[in-house]
Amino acid sequence: MTLPGSAPSGSDPRDRLPRTLTLHDAVFLVVSSTVGSGIFLTPGAIADRLPHPGLIFAVWTFGGLLALAGALANAELGAMFPRAGGDYVYLRQAFHPVAGFLVGWLSFFAIFAGTVAALGVGFASAAAPLLGWGEGSVVPLAVATVAAVSVLNYVSVRGGAIANNVTGWIKVGALLVFGLVGPFTGAGSLENLRPLARGVTEFAAPVALALALSPVLFSYLGWNSVVYVASEVRDPGRTLPRSLFIGLGLCTAIYLLLNAVYLYALPVAELRTAGNAGEAAASVLFGELGGRLVSGFVLVSILGTLNATVLVGPRIAYSMALDGLFVPGVERVHHRFQTPAWAVAAQGVAAAGLLVVLQTFPSALDFTTFAILLATMADIAALYRLRQIAPDQPRPYRAWGYPWVPGLYGLANAGIAVGLFWGRPTEALTAVGVLLAGLPFYALWRRLGRLTDRS
Repeated sequence: MTLPGSAPSGSDPRDRLPRTLTLHDAVFLVVSSTVGSGIFLTPGAIADRLPHPGLIFAVWTFGGLLALAGALANAELGAMFPRAGGDYVYLRQAFHPVAGFLVGWLSFFAIFAGTVAALGVGFASAAAPLLGWGEGSVVPLAVATVAAVSVLNYVSVRGGAIANNVTGWIKVGALLVFGLVGPFTGAGSLENLRPLARGVTEFAAPVALALALSPVLFSYLGWNSVVYVASEVRDPGRTLPRSLFIGLGLCTAIYLLLNAVYLYALPVAELRTAGNAGEAAASVLFGELGGRLVSGFVLVSILGTLNATVLVGPRIAYSMALDGLFVPGVERVHHRFQTPAWAVAAQGVAAAGLLVVLQTFPSALDFTTFAILLATMADIAALYRLRQIAPDQPRPYRAWGYPWVPGLYGLANAGIAVGLFWGRPTEALTAVGVLLAGLPFYALWRRLGRLTDRS
């Protein structure tokens, strides 16, 4: 059977956003959303929690495999429901509108607006010293940066996509050059990568592994970005799965290559204290100029990821507003620009508020990661539920390895969530608090919707 009220194509007839995004756009939306500041700023924290070359490669590989397992599930869900909103739509269809709302609420505020805030602070923290500005300028500069990128996506989806493609190609090209040319300088040592296997059990405590996986998962954040703009993707049944797998495969290969170069350039003891592993490794391999170039490239990379996140996140609020479950008016499409303009503005305001609260990159990282874990576990539950209640619903793509691969993915995320809750209870409880804070708003908007219907 098909789900009540769903069109055979899975599209939402109320959605007025045009399908303008190609496979190329979708792949680089995944790449730009994923490869940002994390691969430069988190390796030091990972090495500090797991000071062993073999375990460092293991957690980055495991993170890529986790993302791939999630991509298999999201490819089925996204192709099944090619709508704006991503997991909000899946949970609403699989369980109940309140389940979709809470996950959508969490995704919008904790994951996307939180990531926009973290990227804004990351960009401003790196740019302010280059401009000769003091520490007090970081938050205002971050707010101004988020506002500028939001304006770009307010006026043009195509403009945001083109900017995303350009920064994506710059990222891939520069990182491949860095990763492939760096070892030929001879300035590092292969001894830094040894031993790869011996002695791993000494550092493999469960909580340490979970805490190390938190920045890894943060660095992989964005691999599912294309499902949130599914209503704007051409031929979504084919394009969504292909873009997820191509984009994620490219990101995983780049991450493993860069970690190999970092360890070639820096012993684990030095990597543990590196705030910016890319800059530190480039200084060793290419000298002081190389370090400055990588520092500048980090700014470009963060801007690219910020743009991709600002493009994707508003579609959650837009989709919720179509159902009357968000601020009235956010569902409107700009008559001239054909963008979800009010949803873009809503995300910008939310991110600016979080910037004032969170202030720093590290405080946002574990908070956002725990929210990601909750949302991804909910996605897996939706996949199983929809297989049960709608077995005949058209599925242009069916998740490979079902039911075992999605089940293992869900269990792995649950284990990481437990470890993160144990090691970072404040950040985890903050994410849970954001989730529960949505309940009174759900009740309010449902009541307003009923009053509107009666009138």
